[in-house]
Amino acid sequence: MAATPIAVVTGASSGIGAATARTLAAEGFRVVLTARRKDRIEALAAELTEAGHQATAYALDVTDRAAVDEFATAFRSLAVLINNAGGALGADPVATGAPADWRQMYETNVIGTLNVTQALLPALTASGDGTIVILSSTAALSAYEGGGGYVAAKHGEHVLAETLRLEIVGTPVRVIEVAPGMVRTEEFATTRFRGDTEKAAKVYAGVDAPLTAEDVADTIGWAVTRPSHVNIDLLVVRPRAQASNTKVHRTQ
Repeated sequence: MAATPIAVVTGASSGIGAATARTLAAEGFRVVLTARRKDRIEALAAELTEAGHQATAYALDVTDRAAVDEFATAFRSLAVLINNAGGALGADPVATGAPADWRQMYETNVIGTLNVTQALLPALTASGDGTIVILSSTAALSAYEGGGGYVAAKHGEHVLAETLRLEIVGTPVRVIEVAPGMVRTEEFATTRFRGDTEKAAKVYAGVDAPLTAEDVADTIGWAVTRPSHVNIDLLVVRPRAQASNTKVHRTQ
C-alpha cells in the first residue's frame, strides 16, 4: 500500500495558506502546517483531523535557517512544498519608504522561500515526483506606485522560481508559480497598514467580488494535481474586476 503523500504548507495560520491546507487535505495529502503562530496551526490541524484528514502542526519561522534545517530532518521524502509565507508592509513611495520594511519583506518573501526550498529539495527529489509551489503575486510581474518594497521582494521570488526551474530541469521536481492579483483575506491588507482597518478596507472598496483565499487555494490544488509530466510554470489569477495592478473597476 502506497504511503500517503505529504504536503508542507508555510504560512498556514490564515488566509491563502490555511485555505490551501484545507484544499490539499481534501485531495488526500497529509498536510504539515507551518507558521509562527502555533495556536492557529494547531487549531487548523485539529479541525482537519476531526474532518477525517491527516494534519500536523509545526511552529516555524521561515527566516530562521537553523530552525528550517531542523524541521527538514523530519522528511526523507516529500511530495509537495507550498511556499506561501510572506506578506507586505507599508505603501510608501520609494523616496520615503522605510528600509526596515523593505528588509523584512525581502527576508520573509525571498530568503524565507529560499531557506525552505533549499532545506526540503532533497526530500522532494527523493520522492521521485515532487512539486514546489511558489506563491508570488501580480506584483512580481509589474510595478505600481506605493508598492516598491513589496514589488521588489515579489520580483525576487519570481526570479527565484524561474531560475530554480532552469537549474533542476531533468530532476523529478516541478516548479509552479501562482501569482494572485487582488485577494481579500482577513489579514493581508490590515497587516500591510499596521492594523488600520479603515485604510485596509479602502483597498477593496467598490470592487465586485475580489478573489478569496479559497479561490487561490482551488487554483493551487488544480496545479498540484495535474499529471506529473505537466508543469504549470506560471499561473496568474485575478478577479474579473481587475485588469492589472493599477486598473480595477469599482462601482463607487
